Amino acid sequence: QVQLVESGGGLVQAGGSLRLSCATSGRTFSSYCMGWFRQAPGKEREFVAGISWSGGSTGYAESVKGRFTISRDNAKNTVYLQINSLKPEDTAVYYCAASPNYYATRERQYDYWGQGTQVTVSS
Repeated sequence: QVQLVESGGGLVQAGGSLRLSCATSGRTFSSYCMGWFRQAPGKEREFVAGISWSGGSTGYAESVKGRFTISRDNAKNTVYLQINSLKPEDTAVYYCAASPNYYATRERQYDYWGQGTQVTVSS
């Protein structure tokens, strides 16, 4: 089992920044690909960013490329999502997830999920 707890969400004005964190416990963090997903009101959950076991591979949804950066610190069992130049359409609940694959972008590839943290961007 892997437990994940997100933090760092909040209310921010458009153009602002946030840094989301996801602390994990349980099985070896460094053996999991980590991902961030988000779900806006009335919409399906979507992939935002992913990072491989070692951190050597990362990927992003087109809508966030150049604004979001995913990183991980295996010594701290934590994955981060730096969000810059926030837009109102980034408003969503952001979820952290863990996958046993080397790298994954699909929701069904992720076995463990956090409870989510709310990000609200005002215009």
